[in-house]
Amino acid sequence: MGQSVNESASIKRFELENMDVVALTRSCCTKYYITAYVDDPGNPYRIFKKLGDFAKEHNAKIFEQYVFGGCKFYDQGTDAIIRSCGSIKWPVTWIEGDGCSGEDLTATQAYAVTGSCYKPLIYKGKVVGALLEDDDARYCRIGDLKPENIDASNKVQTRQVFDTMVDILATVDMDFTNVVRTWMYLNNLLTWYDDFNEVRNNFFEEHGIFGRVIPASTGIGVANPAGAALVTDLFAVKPKTDRVKIEAIPSPLQCPALDYKSSFSRAVEVALPDHRTLYISGTASIEPGGETVYVDDVEKQIALTMEVTDAILKSRKMDWSDTVRAIAYFKDITNANLFKKYCKDNHLPRMPFALSHSDVCRDDLLFEIELDAIKTDTF
Repeated sequence: MGQSVNESASIKRFELENMDVVALTRSCCTKYYITAYVDDPGNPYRIFKKLGDFAKEHNAKIFEQYVFGGCKFYDQGTDAIIRSCGSIKWPVTWIEGDGCSGEDLTATQAYAVTGSCYKPLIYKGKVVGALLEDDDARYCRIGDLKPENIDASNKVQTRQVFDTMVDILATVDMDFTNVVRTWMYLNNLLTWYDDFNEVRNNFFEEHGIFGRVIPASTGIGVANPAGAALVTDLFAVKPKTDRVKIEAIPSPLQCPALDYKSSFSRAVEVALPDHRTLYISGTASIEPGGETVYVDDVEKQIALTMEVTDAILKSRKMDWSDTVRAIAYFKDITNANLFKKYCKDNHLPRMPFALSHSDVCRDDLLFEIELDAIKTDTF
């Protein structure tokens, strides 16, 4: 079940019709990063068949999934996932962009794995994630986590979610200091993001997160089918040996987010003996002093965001070709074509980018990206 320090990892890319898959193979397992795109708005559920067919062909078990689209698709989409992938034994985080009509379903992303290093993570009778393990560390994914009382205030719901994270992590002998990445999807974010940050800051203070590696994070404005104030995901790593290195990575072209009282690292890198994974937080058009730049100019915001992200990648001897999973968030989804144009004009490689209609954490930010990149070497 374990990964020997003397063995190496390998990466294989599948560039399929309307689907990108990256496979990271180690001795214990192969982990698949799958992104499927809607190519026919008249039959958007085909993406789930593509996902299911690939998983079955490679004997891989799905252990977490995102769906980007209107909540109106939720019921039929869930049925389509079951028909295509079997009984859903993993969390599905379904998000719809604020302020949009909900008429689009754009993509799905999923993680799947082969081998015996994986088991479902069950909390209060529900599958909430997965626990993976090798000789180097234990890895915990938690997804589609919502507050228990969606009628409570937004601040109370936020604290409920953080407390539930702690409870779930405790069941696998982890705590919040092991968390390296979070995703915070807030309904009507622009009306209460300051309240969210207050709750998160207080929680981090109570749990001793400041002064340690603060998780990378994404904070985005999207609705969810449950009507909760927020839905969240996280990834935690508990090393078994000193061969595992986890560190916060600064952005060469931006100030720390802590400078404007937002508690997340620009990126976090998890280095194992045979590969490194860089988790880049949600990144937008923010200048070194922390201010938004290129207000009302989405093309320039896209360009700066891509330059900032490229600088983070290069600081870790990586580039765009190392991307294994990415999301592009648009305040106006019709601007997705401008993002595609930027990638084409700058000769960027094909990358597994899911597109989402979302509010970013400031009203004047029009675009944001996040990504994970993997390099099979040591720094």
